[in-house]
Amino acid sequence: FKMCLGRVLCKLPCSGEKEVDLAVQSAKAAFKIWSQMSGMERCRVMLEAARIIREQREEIATMETINNGKSIFEARVDIDISWQCLEYYAGLAGSLAGEHIQLPGGCFGYTRREPLGVCVGIGAWNYPFQIACWKAGPALACGNAMVFKPSPFTPISVVRLAEIFTEAGVPKGLFNVVQGGAATGQFLCHHPDVAKISFTGSVPTGMKIMEMAAKGIKPVTLELGGKSPLIIFSDCSLDNAVNGALMANFLTQGEVCCNGTRVFVERKILDTFTKEVVKRTQKIKIGDPLLEDTRMGALINQPHLNRVQGFIKQAKEQGAEVLCGGDLYVPDDPKLKNGYYMRPCVLGNCKDDMTCVKEEIFGPVMSILPFDTEEEVLERANATKYGLAGGVFTRDIQKAHRVVAALKAGMCFINNYNASPVELPFGGYKSSGFGRENGRAAIEYYSQLKTVCVEMGDVESVF
Repeated sequence: FKMCLGRVLCKLPCSGEKEVDLAVQSAKAAFKIWSQMSGMERCRVMLEAARIIREQREEIATMETINNGKSIFEARVDIDISWQCLEYYAGLAGSLAGEHIQLPGGCFGYTRREPLGVCVGIGAWNYPFQIACWKAGPALACGNAMVFKPSPFTPISVVRLAEIFTEAGVPKGLFNVVQGGAATGQFLCHHPDVAKISFTGSVPTGMKIMEMAAKGIKPVTLELGGKSPLIIFSDCSLDNAVNGALMANFLTQGEVCCNGTRVFVERKILDTFTKEVVKRTQKIKIGDPLLEDTRMGALINQPHLNRVQGFIKQAKEQGAEVLCGGDLYVPDDPKLKNGYYMRPCVLGNCKDDMTCVKEEIFGPVMSILPFDTEEEVLERANATKYGLAGGVFTRDIQKAHRVVAALKAGMCFINNYNASPVELPFGGYKSSGFGRENGRAAIEYYSQLKTVCVEMGDVESVF
């Protein structure tokens, strides 16, 4: 495992078929215990896990910064969202219930909400600890066990989460971690004792997981990529819109699936908005992610940095103008010289058919596109295979609600961007996936309904 500064931190063996089977069988045994506990009993254990995370916030955030390369400032936010997630689902665990239905003749029926069994979580490298909590929270609240595979680029912090669950009192093996790449993921998806798969990552990998799951008729939750539109109307609060555009493009070095990377700006404020965005982007402090004033750390690895650089090169060849950034950044600190740093980039003179506007770059690259009318910008905003998120900045609240109603995206923001409260469901339309994480909606994807019909008299036979 090589950290974002180019130094090897540790070596981790990949889990093969044997290790995956051991993890699943261990989870299966723990499931028998956990699923028979009351919701309130599960609630208490999950609250204890949340308490430990909250208490060890600084230690875990530091681990996550080393794990991923994001600033310690952002990592702390991720850890706060993580313990809040476990607290939220702990609160729901004791309230999960079916319903009673009165039928004719004194008969009745009822439904039971039951767990699925051993669920698999496959995480991405941009929010390793947080994604694991987003998947484990509803899964465990519903009475399931989970085997989690983090990205091979960020294997460390999820192991700490497994230790925390054990400290909190879950049955041994209830939350297991296996390490590895595509082969390990395939063993998990094909395992006959796996009941469900939840994946966060790229569209191509999501398609493969869906194909593998289909062979075992396993339900899947897919949270995939995005190329989300951010629409800035001329009647916006300009300072707030600029803040929103920066939040929508440069968090975690731009490595965020729901980022609003297609920034549509009403033509009458295009120059003013662009000038202010460029000025603010140039002031973003890049460097050692463990320093308090750093706001942008290093990208995940060298191949990814090269990929992002390739998108910028292609954008210039297709006629886009680099208004700022886009070049490699070498910090003054010699111990950071091998880090995967680049300056955040703003592209102007963009057109809808450019590769940088159509494809997910997953790096700190903002594309600015002018528009003239609401009808026009909505048609252009929806002209994408993706549908994860979208945003609008305007003081006209009727327009704001009208626009988000027309956007074909699963998560929309009005006068803000990239907020992720655990109370609200998160997920995409179209190629951005299906199923939901967070909110009460996630319960539906980690449980199943059993219907029971009760006859109070003798059965009337038709034979």
